[in-house]
Amino acid sequence: MNAAANLAERVLREGHEGNNQPAEGPDVTTDVSNPNRDPSRWADPSGEKMKALAWMGKNKVQLVTTYKPRVIDPTDVVIKVTGSSICGSDLHLYHGSIVTMQEGDILGHEFCGVVDNVGPNVHNVKPGDRVVASFHIACGNCRYCKEGLSSMCDRTNGSEVENVLHGQRIAGVFGYSHLTGGYAGGQAEYVRVSYGDINLLKLPDDVPDEKGLYLSDVLCTSYHCVHDTGVYNGNTVAIWGLGPIGLFAAIFAFQAGASRVIGIDNNWRLAYAKSKLPKLECLDFSKVDSKKGVSGTIQEMVPGGVDVALECAAGEFTKGWLHTVEVAVGLETDTSETLNEMILSVRKFGRCGITGVYSGFTNHLNIGSLMQRGIRLIGNGQAPVQKYWKDILQMIRNNEVDPLMMVTHRISLEDAEIAYQKFDKKEDGIVKLFIETKFSKAPSPGTPQLTSLRK
Repeated sequence: MNAAANLAERVLREGHEGNNQPAEGPDVTTDVSNPNRDPSRWADPSGEKMKALAWMGKNKVQLVTTYKPRVIDPTDVVIKVTGSSICGSDLHLYHGSIVTMQEGDILGHEFCGVVDNVGPNVHNVKPGDRVVASFHIACGNCRYCKEGLSSMCDRTNGSEVENVLHGQRIAGVFGYSHLTGGYAGGQAEYVRVSYGDINLLKLPDDVPDEKGLYLSDVLCTSYHCVHDTGVYNGNTVAIWGLGPIGLFAAIFAFQAGASRVIGIDNNWRLAYAKSKLPKLECLDFSKVDSKKGVSGTIQEMVPGGVDVALECAAGEFTKGWLHTVEVAVGLETDTSETLNEMILSVRKFGRCGITGVYSGFTNHLNIGSLMQRGIRLIGNGQAPVQKYWKDILQMIRNNEVDPLMMVTHRISLEDAEIAYQKFDKKEDGIVKLFIETKFSKAPSPGTPQLTSLRK
């Protein structure tokens, strides 16, 4: 699928050469997913090397030595990475579920660091500043950026495949395939950040990396999930998936005034979430009565159904044999099982928000219930980080939000290969990682100490 998608990208681009193009489009250099591919153009003139985690094929990542990136465009910033992480959505790349990955692409869309070098048109940050990066890349000037919807930026992603597959492109994303611009990611010692003035937020001294890092994605995505779908005072809420996004969606739902929140999963993460948020009600979907199913069980817990259902898991994880077969043979890319559970679990005119990644098409969606009962099915999209991160940063400073609730492990970049395997298998109680590099400071007080996953 990756080979076919990459070929399609080349054909589509060649087919558009010479044609009139829309006014909006990439005005930064894209598809620089590893400086090693063209050192004369993409590598720092010093010739300095760095370590980075690269995608090498389905279910295979590898720590490689490559070149430190250079400032290419005048708005670029190169940062020394002092903290990164692995996101649940990175597993979709790991599994080969997202097309247009190329061998050697540097992974990672959550990272913070220290500014190393800036382009001539960068004015808001300078070398030595501590910063966190938005996982998506915004220009700051297109229609969507001006409306505060930076994740839909028109000018940082040139993928023709996404244009065809999804109808329009979203913003570029660090370390997340050529479908989203082919940018090198931050699971590395250095990373190039396009439009550094827009996509970097300075971190104050009272917010350590172990907290500030998660403004890059998790905290903003969870907050967006809750508020974009609409959780209001007194609402009842059900959340599918209790990873970091689901856990903080529950926290933000309670902050928004939810009267009850039910978390749905099937492993030790239920107990972990409950230990952090005692008023959370938990439902193990693997243990429900097969005749009632998840939706029937929720309808018993909340007669008439919950007001809001939030999808924080993703579409690639099938449950029954039918969808497992259809995904395996390419008849669909995503299962509708969770979506159908959500539709049948909400009250009439209830709201269902989709934050977990869905990449293409699904079968057997209960469109009849959706229409007949007036259900609002909301694709939350990628969270517009810049819309929220200053407010959430202040919440962290005021001790209203504690990112450390989800951080269970601190590891070195050298252990990242093993971390992917264990995170994928939900082993060692990993909820959220902090990955340090040679540039990281010692662990801040109250944060996990460095441990090795090599046993």
